[in-house]
Amino acid sequence: MPSQNEKHTCALCKRKVPVTTVHHLTPREEGGKDKPTADLCIPCHKQIHNLFTNRELVVLGLTTIEALLQAPKIASYVKWIRKQPATVIPKSKKSRHVRKAR
Repeated sequence: MPSQNEKHTCALCKRKVPVTTVHHLTPREEGGKDKPTADLCIPCHKQIHNLFTNRELVVLGLTTIEALLQAPKIASYVKWIRKQPATVIPKSKKSRHVRKAR
């Protein structure tokens, strides 16, 4: 059983965080059920889904960590989140176009 103080590394921002979540690099609803995943901190995972719909992630080719880091919206976010404490989960909300797509 993992210890409560164990740290995990976010594949996107590279911060050492208390917990990570599994992000399907190709969304499951877009055929990514058995495709590669990445362990992301909660803020990074939320931000990806706040900025892009699952369809956009595929259409824009944002299905690898490298591709996500090249996307200007994600790159600026990662630059900012790297400076934040690992225990803080900042408030965020979906962008207007993502809210409309749901």
